[in-house]
Amino acid sequence: MEKFKRTFGFILSHPLGKKHILKSIYRFLHWQLQTTLSPGKYIVKTFIAPVKFYARKGLTGITGNIYTGLHEFNDMGFLLHFLRNDDVFFDIGANVGSYTLLASGVCQAESVAIEPIPSTFEILKNNIELNQLTTRVSLINAGASDTNKLLIFSKDQDTTNHVIIAGETANNSIEVPVVIIDELADNKMPILIKIDVEGFESHVLNGMKVLLKNKLLKALIIEISNSTEYGFTYNFAHELLVANNFMPCYYNPFTRKLTEHTKGKNNNIIYCRDIDFIKKRIKTAQAIRIMGELI
Repeated sequence: MEKFKRTFGFILSHPLGKKHILKSIYRFLHWQLQTTLSPGKYIVKTFIAPVKFYARKGLTGITGNIYTGLHEFNDMGFLLHFLRNDDVFFDIGANVGSYTLLASGVCQAESVAIEPIPSTFEILKNNIELNQLTTRVSLINAGASDTNKLLIFSKDQDTTNHVIIAGETANNSIEVPVVIIDELADNKMPILIKIDVEGFESHVLNGMKVLLKNKLLKALIIEISNSTEYGFTYNFAHELLVANNFMPCYYNPFTRKLTEHTKGKNNNIIYCRDIDFIKKRIKTAQAIRIMGELI
């Protein structure tokens, strides 16, 4: 019952979900029926046509797209309106590939998707193959940090898998290799980066200080945690980005308005620089149909 309450709360607070409540609830109930009849089975669902994805019960990183069209509406809407087919996108903490599928399957951009958990990475790989995007997406099964030291991750917590710190108890964990984003950017220069690494974002940013100074990078979609367990504060990530002329922003895909972000911590935030360039792009982007809406 608690799960149903959370899901209905998500739908009722979602910009598209609350505009299309009956459609979203129908999608949710239909998904529950499918996964009850076929527990553990992967089911192919349509994302934004013609892009599809594999989903099954428990994959919360992808199933939110089934109910509401775009799980993270504002951030995904920004990506869809901003990226073009000659761009490079880095997806750090890709999970099973929602953002990468939008970037390369819909916008036709080139993507580098980084995911540390092997079981999650396998679904990500299957999603890329399902959409015939293997020539457009580079997949890296690794974590990201500021040193080449191996990291230990939890591996059975779906979207909340995270780096295990000293003294933390984890029943299921795995040791993974690490990439430093500055080294990846020597070969491919991203215009947009998404970072979702469950509190480890300051270490990731600390490993891309050279990239942050490159003016070709225009924006980052990042979840900044207020946690200090990894040795950094919220202010470190925020101040590092601001020092490189990035401004925290909020995006409304319905109006295509980009405004300064004034909310508190523990939010997904879009950090932008060269605002005029970004506004011109999002204004001229082709409209996309989602849940019957053109955005």
